Amino acid sequence: MRIGLLGTGPWARMAHAPALSEHGELDFVGVWGRRTAPTKELADAHGVRAYDDVDALIADVDAVAVALPPDIQADLAARAARAGRHLLLDKPLAPTAVQARDVVAATEATGVASVVFFTARFQPEIEEWIGRQSAAGNWFTGRAEWLGAVFSGDDSPFADSPWRRDKGALWDVGPHALSVLLPVLGDARRVAAAAHGPGDTVHLVLEHTGGASSTLTLSLTAPPASAGATVELRGPAGVALLPESGATAVDALGRAADALLDAVHTGEPHACDARFGLRVTEILADAEARLGAAG
Repeated sequence: MRIGLLGTGPWARMAHAPALSEHGELDFVGVWGRRTAPTKELADAHGVRAYDDVDALIADVDAVAVALPPDIQADLAARAARAGRHLLLDKPLAPTAVQARDVVAATEATGVASVVFFTARFQPEIEEWIGRQSAAGNWFTGRAEWLGAVFSGDDSPFADSPWRRDKGALWDVGPHALSVLLPVLGDARRVAAAAHGPGDTVHLVLEHTGGASSTLTLSLTAPPASAGATVELRGPAGVALLPESGATAVDALGRAADALLDAVHTGEPHACDARFGLRVTEILADAEARLGAAG
């Protein structure tokens, strides 16, 4: 499957381009970016064509991988889907529910496959853990803490990201926490509470359709020594903790590409398709509105 990459930022360089280059069933053909020099540099590093016209790249491929800010991703993803191109997207799908719905509508109109890369969902140990906990069911409550030091450390390649500065932890690491909790506890019936913490930290309380409640603490401004991700489930069977994974981002993205290929070949949507990305976006938008009302 011929695939092109949209984006040339740190995530494109660190994860997307290596994963596409190394994948045995993908023909990585080119890169498009918003700036000429980084586009040429990344394309040359992987021996592919540097495109200065995004529509020309879309015309030359069967699928696109997107590593761009969510507002730009949403518009270009819908554009590519309307052209009949399959989508390997990043989280969050879009910064608003309206834009996310436009992506979903475009995929449904043309029948293209889509996968949104929620990193944890494509790490083998975590994927297997989610399956077991979902099958067990009957959970009483869940707790997720996703604490990053992007803005409090001194060496993150994402610290200069304008959209992260604007949207904060809710939109950057919130999708990761939701991608683990929702398949186990059920969809979020509502965001019951939302409150601000120090820096960009936010605290959420969700009510789930499965009957459980969950709390989320999200931050990109945590002290570096306290950064990390924890998910804990409690129920009649006891306590279940999210395992660590040895898979790298490149490994996980390769598995996401496998999932896209499988969805293309079978016609069966993946659990992390654009519709799931839309649902995550809707929950985040609801939480953002509650945080705004809280001041």
